[in-house]
Amino acid sequence: MFLNASSASLAVAFALALAGGSLGVPFVPPNYGDLFGIGVALADDDGGSDSSDDSDSSDDSDSSDDSDTSDPDDGDDDDIDGDGVADDRRGGDRSNRASRRAVLASRVVQVDRQAPRQIVALGLDDAAIAELTATGYSVRDRRTVSIAGADMVRLAIPRGVTLEAARARVAGAAPAAAVDLNHFYRPDGAHAEPCGADNCLARNVVGWPEGAAMPGRCAVPTRIGLIDTAINSGHLAFVGAKVETIRLEAGNLPDSGRQHGTAVAALLVGSAESRTPGLVPGGELIAVDAFHRGAGNDDRSAVYELVRAIDLLAARGVKVINMSLTGPPNLLLKQAIERAAARGIVLVAAAGNDGPRAAPLYPGGYDGVIAVTAIDRSKNPYRRAGAGDHVDIAAPGVQVWTAASIKGAQSKTGTSFAAPFVTAAAAMMLAANPELKAADVEGLLQQSAEDLGKPGKDPVFGWGLLNARAICGT
Repeated sequence: MFLNASSASLAVAFALALAGGSLGVPFVPPNYGDLFGIGVALADDDGGSDSSDDSDSSDDSDSSDDSDTSDPDDGDDDDIDGDGVADDRRGGDRSNRASRRAVLASRVVQVDRQAPRQIVALGLDDAAIAELTATGYSVRDRRTVSIAGADMVRLAIPRGVTLEAARARVAGAAPAAAVDLNHFYRPDGAHAEPCGADNCLARNVVGWPEGAAMPGRCAVPTRIGLIDTAINSGHLAFVGAKVETIRLEAGNLPDSGRQHGTAVAALLVGSAESRTPGLVPGGELIAVDAFHRGAGNDDRSAVYELVRAIDLLAARGVKVINMSLTGPPNLLLKQAIERAAARGIVLVAAAGNDGPRAAPLYPGGYDGVIAVTAIDRSKNPYRRAGAGDHVDIAAPGVQVWTAASIKGAQSKTGTSFAAPFVTAAAAMMLAANPELKAADVEGLLQQSAEDLGKPGKDPVFGWGLLNARAICGT
């Protein structure tokens, strides 16, 4: 339904009242039309019946342990919002709303933006390190970042020194270095959605060729890089698939969950014979698990590990990297992105699910990264997707059918699941024409996109909807 300005304002006020907006609880964003002067319907992500089932017995002899408690989201479809709190849609029990809001509010408060008492620096030389350690700083880790041609250092700061003061002190010791907080980045949402495989093939919206119908130019085996959470490599979705998983050293930190990484990986290279065929079946995936699990179910990657992951994939010769993750701007991440882009690597990232009024999230907000927003099967924008001048292109991201973490399949919603469509398209273009540069790939994606919203590039859809028909010549 298209909303006018007055009805949209009432809807926002009503949503804020229900969601406890004053407590910082996630709420339904305002109409995109009010923000950007366009008339659009909004894709909802939490309607419908509880019909999907992560433990679907039709998946036959899955060897995974369905009782794995490390992934509490999967197989419990009353968690419609994917926030780990059950929604009683059928019974209409309103008495649970207050407790649900309280739980959500407490989770928002507990989310850390960066690692405590740590500063990271790229390009810190020995003299600067010696100067800093003499004043109470200590080196926790030091590694060479090949794409930057410099060392990256993680420092613990002295007691009684604030992070901002420490950042200024380290930057003063090495003015040419990139110095910042050790910010956290998180998987960009993994909301379970109720629907089945027959009506969840969102790829049809962009004309994605299926299996044997894929033209030769788009069936060339290709290598894709992925930075995400852990992957259940034993899932039936990966039988016969070429998936290499690399776990970055994280000391004694708990392993990350498998929901997000498994879903994104299967969407990219899932076996064509599985219930969740990938967009590039037969493609090779190098998946770097750069995450660890914090309090509760908080999967997060510090920027130190994120830069390491980008550098690792660059060293492996990967030409396209999917990053379905978001976080704050960071000088080290910015420099790593710039160096990777300069090497001709196509970098694809989710635009984020913080709503159209939110500030840009990163790495998608950086130049040199293709920021992907999400639409539904009616080509409406996902209501929680980020918006702004940094958004480059739209792809299916509402009720996308892919693998669940333990066994079986679910539909997922979020810009995390839109990004792999663009990553897969870029990978096929590069496989068909290895001489293409990153700028060429982005240009071809822009030129072939189906214009949505205002003519030309706009803050909601970017250049428009990914057009697989044009890419594959179907």
